[in-house]
Amino acid sequence: MKKKGKFLAPPKKKKRRRGGCLWVLLLLLGAAAAALAAWQLFPAEGEKTPDAGQTVQQPLQPGQTDDGSTEPPTVPTTAPTEPADPVGDRARELLAEMTLEEKIYQMFIVTPEQLTGYGTVTQTGEASRAAIEQHPVGGVIYFSQNLTSRDQCIDMISKLQSCSELGLFIAVDEEGGSVSRLGRDPDMGVTDYPAMGTIGASGDVGEAYDVGYTLGTEIAELGFNLDFAPVADVNSNPKNPVIGNRSFHSDPQIAADMVAACVEGFADSGTLCTLKHFPGHGDTSTDSHYGAAEISKDLDELMECELLPFISGIESGAPVIMMGHITVPNVTQEDVPATLSYELVTGLLREQLGYEGLIVTDSMVMQAVTDRYSSAESAVKAVQAGVDIILMPQSLTKSVAGIAEAVRTGVLTEERIDESVLRILRTKLQSGIIPME
Repeated sequence: MKKKGKFLAPPKKKKRRRGGCLWVLLLLLGAAAAALAAWQLFPAEGEKTPDAGQTVQQPLQPGQTDDGSTEPPTVPTTAPTEPADPVGDRARELLAEMTLEEKIYQMFIVTPEQLTGYGTVTQTGEASRAAIEQHPVGGVIYFSQNLTSRDQCIDMISKLQSCSELGLFIAVDEEGGSVSRLGRDPDMGVTDYPAMGTIGASGDVGEAYDVGYTLGTEIAELGFNLDFAPVADVNSNPKNPVIGNRSFHSDPQIAADMVAACVEGFADSGTLCTLKHFPGHGDTSTDSHYGAAEISKDLDELMECELLPFISGIESGAPVIMMGHITVPNVTQEDVPATLSYELVTGLLREQLGYEGLIVTDSMVMQAVTDRYSSAESAVKAVQAGVDIILMPQSLTKSVAGIAEAVRTGVLTEERIDESVLRILRTKLQSGIIPME
């Protein structure tokens, strides 16, 4: 309704404020920029701010390298284990089952006559079987008088082996030349080689190899498993009455080459061989079979001559070394045969030359020993020196009793006996004399 003279005015519209949202947006952007600046200036503990223009490194994924390639995951490794030693394990098992007396007997190689108490033995019968049971020696050595024919030899040896629970070293001296127990009898089927001096003079180490391989093969067919050959002495003294052309040569290097080849031949035949007579019998002027034999050289001189063939043979794997009954006063500073010298057996041969095989004495009935020592004394001194096997003692029973008494009184330890017997058992296992099972 109109009032007279006036009109009703319409309600006023509010003015819209432009630019408000823009200001809010600007404030938010400013706050974000400030936060970023603060983070760059004061990073959190453990974080590192990249420099300008630097790319931020992303964390590596499992199996990924820093150049982007991948590698197979690393497999955790276990600690190294000791290599398997079944031969050593079996030898230790056998040793643990043996009495002290049985261990000591293993350290002897005797003639069949020493074993049985009989005269010349040419067969294995009940007497031999009973003797082996009572005196379980490590081995037997045969000479020409024991060997009458090929069939007899095979039969005697095979029957004797069957008497022993631990197997026997069946030994012979078959060098060729003047020291031949088999080759001179055509019925034996063993090659009759000339003296090794003839082989050495050829200059052909192949001939020395053939000697070892052929002799080793042929005597094994008869039942022998150990040859006390080759001679490793150097024929350096023309007045020497016992070595001479048994040696390969007067030149130590030629002798060394021949010895090494011969040892390799024996190894390939499967028959054990022996370097003899350490530390070298070639420069003596007497025969230790009949009395004392001496070398006047010092150690440096021995290393330049006498020891070269032994070192060469050791490097070729010679399984046995025979000690000679030779005194070397300028090395040991005492008048003691090498067989009984700790300095020569253990100090020189074992430690300095690093030999780990069997060490055997020369025959203990030779006068270089018997003129000065009783059977028990020489046996004990040999073991004290480091010898493993005593060959042909003056008396088997007295020698065994002497060693046993030395253990009981503390002169020797049973650990020292075990050391040698373990080597003997290991060698028998490795060569098949004792079966592994």
